[in-house]
Amino acid sequence: MTLRGQSIINGESRQGSGAGFSGFNPASAAALEPIYRSASAENVDLAANLAEDAFATYNKMSGEKKGHFLRHIAAGLEAVGTELVDRAHIETALPEKRLQGELARTANQLRLFAGVVEEGSWCMARIDPAEPDRKPLPRADIRSMLRPIGPVVVFGASNFPLAFSVAGGDTASALAAGNPVIVKAHSAHPGTSELAGQVICQSVKECGLPAGTFALIFGSGAQVGSALVQHPAVKAVGFTGSLAAGKALMQLAAERPEPIPCFMEMSSTNPLFILPEALATRGAEIATGLFGSFTMGVGQFCTKPGLVFLPGGEDADSLVNKLVAQVSQAAQSPMLTAGIYRNYKSGVADLEGQHGVELLARPSAEAGSAIHASPALFEVKGSDLLRKPELAKEVFGPSTLVVRYADRQELIQLAYALEGQLTATLHATDADIAAFADLVAILERKAGRLIVNGYPTGVEVCHAMVHGGPYPATTDSRHTSVGTQAIYRFARPVCYQDFPQAALPDELKDGNPLSIMRLVNGSFTREAVS
Repeated sequence: MTLRGQSIINGESRQGSGAGFSGFNPASAAALEPIYRSASAENVDLAANLAEDAFATYNKMSGEKKGHFLRHIAAGLEAVGTELVDRAHIETALPEKRLQGELARTANQLRLFAGVVEEGSWCMARIDPAEPDRKPLPRADIRSMLRPIGPVVVFGASNFPLAFSVAGGDTASALAAGNPVIVKAHSAHPGTSELAGQVICQSVKECGLPAGTFALIFGSGAQVGSALVQHPAVKAVGFTGSLAAGKALMQLAAERPEPIPCFMEMSSTNPLFILPEALATRGAEIATGLFGSFTMGVGQFCTKPGLVFLPGGEDADSLVNKLVAQVSQAAQSPMLTAGIYRNYKSGVADLEGQHGVELLARPSAEAGSAIHASPALFEVKGSDLLRKPELAKEVFGPSTLVVRYADRQELIQLAYALEGQLTATLHATDADIAAFADLVAILERKAGRLIVNGYPTGVEVCHAMVHGGPYPATTDSRHTSVGTQAIYRFARPVCYQDFPQAALPDELKDGNPLSIMRLVNGSFTREAVS
């Protein structure tokens, strides 16, 4: 496949007229060909209008046809997998083995959503048949189901060039729900994005869909993304990135003449609590696992554990000493972009300069390119964190902050003071969990996923997964960006009252021609309405 350095709109490559930029090799600090140019305002307008036109056809497509389309994309990505992984490796410095796993995850989640829409029950069909003889008033025939929301803009993420990018979970779930998608590619991996975009456009063509069903837009700054969010044809936004960028886009969406929903994943420190019995019996093992978790991928995971809660005492001291030894011997590794590296260095320097925060360990050697980062381990007293909660803000990179709490009461106060999180982890025995039931209850309100005796890095793509949480982890804690429940972000309920059978969607017809599970008179069934 040939990289042209151009956006893809209406199934065709289109040269931008804005600022130029290129990919970047973090390992060698070398710029990569080709040069990309930000899309023009006219191209943004064209992509959005074509998506609106395509919606009229695509939103009515059967689950079988949408499933075939998603499977076609998955097969296309696998067919060019070597090329995709090679380019992603050059643009991100992420290990090829990890990228191969990410490619498999990307293809698998496309197929997972294909299965969901082919089966069809996701639409939550509900039927309350008419009761003309009901007293004192008759009941009309009332039926409802979820329908697609309209064209969706997806922002690619920097840290997952495949699974949270052009063909990632936001795109897969929006397409599965029946919405055309416009992807604003991330400038950290434009070549990888273009290759994936070419695959999707080829699938659009070969599956006989309107060309506006998918578009890929390049832009190096905020202008292109802002224009997409503000375009009247766009009806929802999916985003994974920084808190500052997410809040800016959310404000733009809210200030439109017609505000639209924004599903933003933005900031999380993913607290990890090590409870007494687990600490006493598995402290060394936990230290090793924790080090691997907060340094995995150079700490560039949204689920990196950035806060570790420990009591005083010898067992906790021993665990911290083991962490210090591992961090002190750790090697440097390149971060994804110069901007991410600068923010990490700034965050580490800010923590180091805070009164009450102690730098416990950081490798002394400085080597590698200008954006190679070293792990850092900090410690603070729980009382100091309660006085200065800003110390708990996310530092995106391979660092973590150990919080030493004085007693159980202070631990509970610290848990109450946490912001919204994607995850919260407990290392605990059964007795620990029973003794700290109040802590678990607090964390249920603070995080979207609770983990026992594991580590938050790594998110399984499955039906039950929740990758979301209260603000600032996301903008809407009712939803997830991973797993099949992600489809519900891009659909809305529509009610049909007293419609003739011929005019109803197949999902709501008496005969249930799709054989889906429906809620009929309050009971779930696949049977026809008699």
